[in-house]
Amino acid sequence: MATYIVLAHFSDQGICGVKDSPKRADAFKALAKKAGANVKELYWTLGSYDIVAIVEAPDVETITAIGLSIGKLGNVRTETLRAFSKAEMAAILNKVI
Repeated sequence: MATYIVLAHFSDQGICGVKDSPKRADAFKALAKKAGANVKELYWTLGSYDIVAIVEAPDVETITAIGLSIGKLGNVRTETLRAFSKAEMAAILNKVI
């Protein structure tokens, strides 16, 4: 499975209901599991982003569907980054010409 870093900002709606954020995190984990993905870690953060999650998903289509599914709820806006392990990066670098 591929690893993705999901960065999230609370929307106006999301910050108004911030006390529900832990329940929404549980719902996010359940949605990811239903889609065939796994939320490895989820943190509430200070700084540029309000939430950071590390998600393993079988493919880019799955992580995209998850992002769209949570985005349409209106509580957060996300940015998703593909992350590579040391072994994955070594394999990529072996292909560099």
